[in-house]
Amino acid sequence: MIIRIGSLNPVKVAAIREVMTTRFPDARFTPANVDSGVSVQPLGLAETLRGAKNRARAAFADCDLAVALESGLVPVPESRTGYMNLTACAIFDGQEMYVGLGPAFELPDEVTRLVVEEGLELDPAVQRAGLSDNARIGYAQGVIGILSRGRVTRRDYSRPAVSMAMVCMGM
Repeated sequence: MIIRIGSLNPVKVAAIREVMTTRFPDARFTPANVDSGVSVQPLGLAETLRGAKNRARAAFADCDLAVALESGLVPVPESRTGYMNLTACAIFDGQEMYVGLGPAFELPDEVTRLVVEEGLELDPAVQRAGLSDNARIGYAQGVIGILSRGRVTRRDYSRPAVSMAMVCMGM
């Protein structure tokens, strides 16, 4: 079985591989550089899901399944900032699309403001807010790793979205 992953991000690749290997132990995973077709920092659930689906469709070539993750900031009523960061997963088999969502968490006020009001992508917003000097935190522990002081990493946080998408597949 060949499973193509709609990203070259090693954190996303590892999260997808870890979850899907339990169901497909002999699968070969192939990362692919594909476009999400949405903003570099999706806002809203619809745009976040569309980005994951677009990536999965774009990655589907010479494979059995294509899988993609997309993180976005979504409005959440009664939260402190009005938004939470979450990850969506899309799995495409060439005909059917299966989606799942992971857990969500609030970002610091200033980071949320920089993303929502100034349109910054999350990595530069985190840098500008003084939380990290790493220009690619999404390729490392992620902002969740910084905020949780390493107790939860981006890889940890991404795996549930993959698991939830697999539920829809009957896996």
